[in-house]
Amino acid sequence: MGEFASCPPEAVKAAEAVCGPVELKEITDRRGSAVWKATGPMAAVAIKLGIGEAAEVTAREASVLDQLPGYTVTADRAGDAVWFVTPWLVGRSTWEVSRTSREGAAGRSMALAGAVDLCRAVADLHALGWVHGDLQPSHGIHTETGAKLIDFAWSWQVGTTPWSVFQGAMVHLMAPELAAWISTGPQPVKTSPAAEVYALAGVLWTCATGDWPLDYRAAGINRKQAGPEGLRDAIATGTLPLTLATPWPELQAVLRPVLLSGPADRPTAAELGDALAAVST
Repeated sequence: MGEFASCPPEAVKAAEAVCGPVELKEITDRRGSAVWKATGPMAAVAIKLGIGEAAEVTAREASVLDQLPGYTVTADRAGDAVWFVTPWLVGRSTWEVSRTSREGAAGRSMALAGAVDLCRAVADLHALGWVHGDLQPSHGIHTETGAKLIDFAWSWQVGTTPWSVFQGAMVHLMAPELAAWISTGPQPVKTSPAAEVYALAGVLWTCATGDWPLDYRAAGINRKQAGPEGLRDAIATGTLPLTLATPWPELQAVLRPVLLSGPADRPTAAELGDALAAVST
């Protein structure tokens, strides 16, 4: 592993304007994007830095945050890099909230509440006319005031011009119609609320069960040999079966139709949240 990126002094100064003198904690550094938690006596913030090809991705995310209510951001350039500072969200990810449910039925009540909260956070974003574009098990943070989304690098406002090349979305959670568009073109790919609801259902399935929804083995697909592009092309056919394992049948009974439906027949994120709220634990 290489050395962790250096945090720009300008970003540290911006963090200290909010927090007072800060202590930096290295969080992640991969593919040209580094994140620190900066903690001071008055507050804690996240500092994100994009270097090289990740610089413009970071700039896009800062621009999205600046347009969304409930998020504050300070951003600037440092040479060829881009950084931004935004409040640190205190809470656990959806994956972490669901951990006890993956270990047995005793933890299902907390996991179900987290699932409903994540649906509401996505519904609120959609109501503002935005699509997140990259929902993953770690991209929902469950705070004291409800779930909040993070990592908006691939978000866009419906009706505006999207990014020239879409590279978001975890392949295992990609709606078939989105996979087909990415595979065959033309660019730019336009993500949609319906495709996002598919990803949302896939995230919740994965968090609750510990496994991806699609049964690659039953389809005769070797995930390692296929690689992300091969998996995406297979998903684009819309013929891959869902796994038959049902560690949480009541929850999966709500999510299964969402993952098997075409975009026009999927519920909204709000409707999915209401359906999950009615699940008995």
